[in-house]
Amino acid sequence: MTAVTLPARVVGFPFPFPHETYRYSTNVEPAGTRATTAAGGWGDHVVDVDEFYLAELAERDRVLAADPSRFQALPHMGAAQWETTTTLMRMLADAHPDRFSLTRDGTRWHWRNDELGLEQSFVPGDPDSLPEPPLRYIGRQVQEDIVLLDQRQGALWGDAGLVTFAADWSLRFDVGMSFLQIHGPVPRVHEEGVIPRAQQFLMGLQAGQRYRRTNWTLTVDRRLDTATETYPDWGRDRRLLAEGPLDDVGRRLHLRVEVQHLIRLGASNAILFLIRTHLLPLEDVALVPEWAQRLHDVLVELPDDMADYKGITRTRGPGIDWLREYAGTHN
Repeated sequence: MTAVTLPARVVGFPFPFPHETYRYSTNVEPAGTRATTAAGGWGDHVVDVDEFYLAELAERDRVLAADPSRFQALPHMGAAQWETTTTLMRMLADAHPDRFSLTRDGTRWHWRNDELGLEQSFVPGDPDSLPEPPLRYIGRQVQEDIVLLDQRQGALWGDAGLVTFAADWSLRFDVGMSFLQIHGPVPRVHEEGVIPRAQQFLMGLQAGQRYRRTNWTLTVDRRLDTATETYPDWGRDRRLLAEGPLDDVGRRLHLRVEVQHLIRLGASNAILFLIRTHLLPLEDVALVPEWAQRLHDVLVELPDDMADYKGITRTRGPGIDWLREYAGTHN
């Protein structure tokens, strides 16, 4: 029997389910090490570049042009913005030295991004040395959404970010809120103490420490921007998918996985929160039989309140039905 050659988007997909059931947890692990999956693996680099780099950055620019409020930064976050910029530049240059470089000559730094054809000299801390705020500048060159958490008064606060690919939330609404306030609507996590434990873990991070976790939901079509602000553009798609033909589900319904990195910055003491969104249609999930069965089992068992919070109440039924009909999964 001839082995199937899987496409790169499947081989490197961060399949998020180690178990047949899913519950919210901190589920953090050290970053920068390879995670092996049934299809291949992922996670060698904190910030990576893949086949979707140019398309996703073009989509980010489109979203920002339509809604500049997707970038937010409170005045006291200037130092954290600059530290984030140089940190991400270093990460890109370390991961792909053939395409990115960062050099330093005294106080002046020089950045080159061959993927976008950019070269820029700048002086960290000098706002006139970049064409736009530093977080916005570097945020338009990475596939990750970025949130910066300030630590003060014994708590974490979401005080800056560039987020164009939110999964049904709003940076404009959340900016300036505490970590606990931001996660207020999430079901079960408060009774089980997940969010307070997560905050304590994050506040204990030392300079340079890097951790990662995954989160997931289902999205109709390859739509990255599912922010609260654009709900009228995508909200009805879930109903239309559920009412449409079952054979469309494999192509249109995507497993949406966020790889979230948490990094303590040294000079500013902020926490850099990176959110990279990966989308894989069910027909591609089904190329890996173990994944298809595991996703089926998770969707069947997921409690209704968690399905409702994730926005998959309408789409999980069609997803389960398609996996049974076309991917050969079973109870």
